[in-house]
Amino acid sequence: MTTQLSRRSLLRRLGAGATMSLGIAPLARAASAERETSEPTVDVGDKTAGPVRLHKNESAFGPSAAVVAAIRAASASVVTRYPETADAMLRRKLADLHRVSPDQIVLGCGSDDVLGMAIAAFGAGRKVVVADPTYDTFVDCARRNGADVNAVPLRGDYTHDLEAMLTRADASTALVYVCNPNNPTGSLTRRRDLEAFIAKLPPSSYILMDEAYHHYVGGSSDYASFIDRPVNDPRVIVTRSFSTVHGLGGLRVGYAVASLDAAARMEATGFANNLNAVAALAAIAALDDTDHVRGMARQNVNDRQEFANQANARMLRVVDSQANFVLLNTGRPAADMVAHFTKNGVLVAGPFRGFDKHIRVSLGSPNEMREFWRVWDLMPANHVMPM
Repeated sequence: MTTQLSRRSLLRRLGAGATMSLGIAPLARAASAERETSEPTVDVGDKTAGPVRLHKNESAFGPSAAVVAAIRAASASVVTRYPETADAMLRRKLADLHRVSPDQIVLGCGSDDVLGMAIAAFGAGRKVVVADPTYDTFVDCARRNGADVNAVPLRGDYTHDLEAMLTRADASTALVYVCNPNNPTGSLTRRRDLEAFIAKLPPSSYILMDEAYHHYVGGSSDYASFIDRPVNDPRVIVTRSFSTVHGLGGLRVGYAVASLDAAARMEATGFANNLNAVAALAAIAALDDTDHVRGMARQNVNDRQEFANQANARMLRVVDSQANFVLLNTGRPAADMVAHFTKNGVLVAGPFRGFDKHIRVSLGSPNEMREFWRVWDLMPANHVMPM
């Protein structure tokens, strides 16, 4: 760990000169040139490309043309080098964006890697409190690390039952996990309720706020990011992902913003060079292309509404989502529905604890969603759709 930190300190002193030595300067020019061309499109719903993937909450449209150009340039210039310089560049970029010290940024190979660092630093072999259901990868990782996972069912309105979670959060609780918007429901828990909850947690309990779907929340007064509007509490750790609105799921880039102490403890559990250079430079380009992020967020609002329209036309019910996926009440056993869609070349997710008739459907491209509803309509009608 000492070697890793000293490298970072050195790289921060090197500044822009170090980036030139790896040939990174052409990235901006390549990205600028790419903006002037048409972005290539791929019909990911094409049968020749495999099944329609509506089970992983991936971006339906991928990264922007500028990011594609940055990936190409990086692939030609930095793949022979270890990624210390690209890592330092992304760390500084995120620190400047969020107005924190670079040492408060924890980078990882996808947000799953960062969540795993938090578990290893604070939750391994100790008590962890989560909602039920929530992001299953986090829960599985916590259990594999020997955590005593206390799962608290969601409220009837699909929000976190914070009062019930408080009753489980005693002095032995090391970590509380809140995914907001939640996965798999897409539902929001109100910011003011979360602030009151944090204030009541035992002093030794850290809280991990997973904001993987932050960019998809549409102007709700009940929501504010704990990065964009932080609270003065060093126990709060916030994670974000580049796999969703930025379209970089295949490159695996995630990060956390934490207090200096919490970030250092998380870094101590990981490895140096755990984020590859191409991914880091692609993430920098993605942060710069704010127009693409805004456009994808607007597109997602329209896609959610269209999904709801199609569901209503079939007398189906959905959980109100603030993410890039929808939890759909099928009125049938979810396992049977997953099997039906898989047999017909469409991948969806489910069942989930407490939602044995629901499937989670990622919002795909127009072609993908037409295929989803075509496969749905292959089934006999079922008009009994209780929530």
